Amino acid sequence: MGLSDQVRLGVVTRWVTPELVAEVLERCGVRDKKPGALPAGFMVYFTLALALFQQDSYDDVAEQLVCNVPELSASVPNKSSFARARTRLGPQVLETLFRELAGPLASVGPEGSFYRGMRLAAVDGFVLDAPDTKANRATFGGPTKNGQAAGFPQVRVVTLTECGTHAQIDAAVGGFNGGERELAIDLAPSASKILVIMDRGFPGVELWKAYLGAGAHLLIRARSPVAHRPVEYLPDGTYLAKMSLAGQRASHPGGVTVRVIEYRVDDGEVVRLLTDLLDPIAYPAAELARLYHARWEAESAFRQIKTFQRGPAEVLRSADPQLVRQEVWAHLVVHHCLTRVIVRLADDNGIDPDRISFVKVLKHTRRSVIRQCADTPTKIKEFLAVLAAKARRKLDNGARRLREADRHLKRPDSKYSSKLSYRINTRDRQPTRRVTPKVITLQPAIVH
Repeated sequence: MGLSDQVRLGVVTRWVTPELVAEVLERCGVRDKKPGALPAGFMVYFTLALALFQQDSYDDVAEQLVCNVPELSASVPNKSSFARARTRLGPQVLETLFRELAGPLASVGPEGSFYRGMRLAAVDGFVLDAPDTKANRATFGGPTKNGQAAGFPQVRVVTLTECGTHAQIDAAVGGFNGGERELAIDLAPSASKILVIMDRGFPGVELWKAYLGAGAHLLIRARSPVAHRPVEYLPDGTYLAKMSLAGQRASHPGGVTVRVIEYRVDDGEVVRLLTDLLDPIAYPAAELARLYHARWEAESAFRQIKTFQRGPAEVLRSADPQLVRQEVWAHLVVHHCLTRVIVRLADDNGIDPDRISFVKVLKHTRRSVIRQCADTPTKIKEFLAVLAAKARRKLDNGARRLREADRHLKRPDSKYSSKLSYRINTRDRQPTRRVTPKVITLQPAIVH
């Protein structure tokens, strides 16, 4: 056992145990072959630490990991040694580690986690900026303007997120030029016995059949041209319609039958939902309309990753596409471990996980690495007990309030832009404010 085997990642080690790391390395066929090189086990923790301390350099992250081992802290390797070791490790190890840890965390009780016996989850996606190298742009693609590359190459991540806890049940990683729907189809096998909520960019026959074939149920928003011709009207004002493959008639046998629910929120536009829950008595339209709002929990989880964990507008550090993928999987592993901490604290205190501050748990987790105060199972248990004691006093944000804010650009997109470019309709802009609950009004179909 070498000195590097003493390195741990604070409270994250509660779930990313040395035994699990060794098992994953063995399964992926990654072994230490070169004498004197950075060990693969150490590099797993180092790669996760890069995600936990996204804004720190390789040297700073290494210092925080080994500061409790004097023999190692006196001889931290240079950046190129870490880069070569990350290349040897590859992305598969971190992906496999994520799949070992990922999964739903909510128990049967919490409100917002289940609907009529079905676990609630949302499928959605986000993008992360990668360094602008030829390899990254060729692999992932990115935004364009007038046929020319604009901005950074971007890696696309689509997740199956548990609504009640923000835990990632599964995830798929691709490029900017690939669609979210194709990545979402890859997640279908993980959605068994789950009611999956999606936005209007996802409806499609292939996706519908993939999820229903896996034993999932669906509630998806749709644009007005999708499944718009009723084939049967139901007593509650909803109707059944056919969703067909592009270019096919509604009568084509390759299509699927969906139930269409139409409603308005306050006096806004008509919202159309498609579902495979066809029984209007067992699954009332009003309940499903209210349930769709839970999709936004996936956006809250993405904010935790992109804004708080990674840092606002931060660019990933890897110039090589394989290392970019490795970095993305590391971020997902770290976020899932932080979510586990939050769910444990919430369960111990009998409160909703939404009330536990992600930012404060993130800060305490970082401190557990720097202080090396959670490097053994006993110390981890003591650390979590201390956090639990602080839950009510410091970590509890209180019940979530109903708030809204106008969608205006608060800062100019460039300091060279017109000073008035982001001051449009200033008279209409109001600060973030409390609001009364939204009024959902069903729009029953008219029988001709």
